[in-house]
Amino acid sequence: MTQTPTHPQAHAQITIPAKHPMVTVLGSSDSLLRVIEKAFPSADIHVRGNEISAVGDATEVALVQRLFDEMLLVPRTGQPMTEDAVERSVAMLRASNGTNGDVQGETPAEVLTQNILSNRGRTIRPKTLNQKRYVDAIDKHTIVFGIGPAGTGKTYLAMAKAVQALQSKQVTRIILTRPAVEAGERLGFLPGTLYEKIDPYLRPLYDALHDMLDPESIPRLMAAGTIEVAPLAYMRGRTLNDAFIILDEAQNTSAEQMKMFLTRLGFDSKIVITGDVTQVDLPGGTKSGLRQVQDILDGVEDVHFSRLTSQDVVRHKLVGRIVDAYEQYDSRQDQTQTGRRGRNGK
Repeated sequence: MTQTPTHPQAHAQITIPAKHPMVTVLGSSDSLLRVIEKAFPSADIHVRGNEISAVGDATEVALVQRLFDEMLLVPRTGQPMTEDAVERSVAMLRASNGTNGDVQGETPAEVLTQNILSNRGRTIRPKTLNQKRYVDAIDKHTIVFGIGPAGTGKTYLAMAKAVQALQSKQVTRIILTRPAVEAGERLGFLPGTLYEKIDPYLRPLYDALHDMLDPESIPRLMAAGTIEVAPLAYMRGRTLNDAFIILDEAQNTSAEQMKMFLTRLGFDSKIVITGDVTQVDLPGGTKSGLRQVQDILDGVEDVHFSRLTSQDVVRHKLVGRIVDAYEQYDSRQDQTQTGRRGRNGK
């Protein structure tokens, strides 16, 4: 009788140093331990004193051991491990796991402890591997595209990098812009002054600014022109030097608007363009400049495309599942339409 091959079993013994209280590793009422046990169901994990043992599939046990090693590094920066951080660490370890069980590339501790900006006791940092690579790309390249679904931190992290660049005097001003595309109504039909009409489109940018700067300083910085928040149409005809420029909601630019914006780049400036190509609000027949530019600038030196996915959503867990569900639905719709065209001989 032929026996079914089994995965090699392994045993790991992890000793938590006395300087680390077990609660920092296991969590209050073992909350972190339960997250780990759920993430590695094929590994048998036991705790006795300051000793943690793991028995099971060799690859899984190696990841469990690496996870605890990473969890010991994070508290050294003064930040606690949370259930969310543990889940994200597991996802990073699995995503970068080599064939021999070694983890390749950036480690969870490197991602979770990279500080971008601190303000009023709050620190902004990447929470996923793709977010860290996006932030690193902004440091390395003059033009960076952050493309991905809602909640992946595209705009928020770009704003944090802009404020960091301003505070470190890498640039002398921040320019934040987005296209004022109307969802169902033309601006001309909306009540109020031009400022009142465009304000709702720019409000998310103001909200992010208030998270990163002292609110009382923002009007002063805007009055001085150090920070400018304006619709994309206001960029035409300008050359933007010594600036950190962010174009948000770029999926709602036309091809002509995208070209216009990119050619505003001046000396000692940096551009970050963010958008979600699945959320285009342009009138029918208008091609999204963000979709087109990926074909035009792909491979151009000093231009980088960072792509984030549902795995990088940092809002409620359900948001990531919703994004995945919509992607699956769109894929099924595309397949159905392709099948119909095939049957019709088109």
